[in-house]
Amino acid sequence: MSNAPNDLAEDFPDKVDRIRELKTSNNHFARLFDEYNELNRTIHRIETRVEPANEDREEELKRRRVHLKDELAAMLADENA
Repeated sequence: MSNAPNDLAEDFPDKVDRIRELKTSNNHFARLFDEYNELNRTIHRIETRVEPANEDREEELKRRRVHLKDELAAMLADENA
């Protein structure tokens, strides 16, 4: 697991098994999951001032993270995904 906040397993502790299942059985979910985690790590580096970025860039990345998280949450809730 990541040390960055907003880790999906921490945000959806009741869905850890479902996350694991979808990562191995659903290529679309796996791609979105990887993209979310990479984006989350980037945002964490920006917030901790390890990686410089202007406010507009940071907000853009955060909006993208919310969008990805919404997509992933919908897939976790959909038993047919």
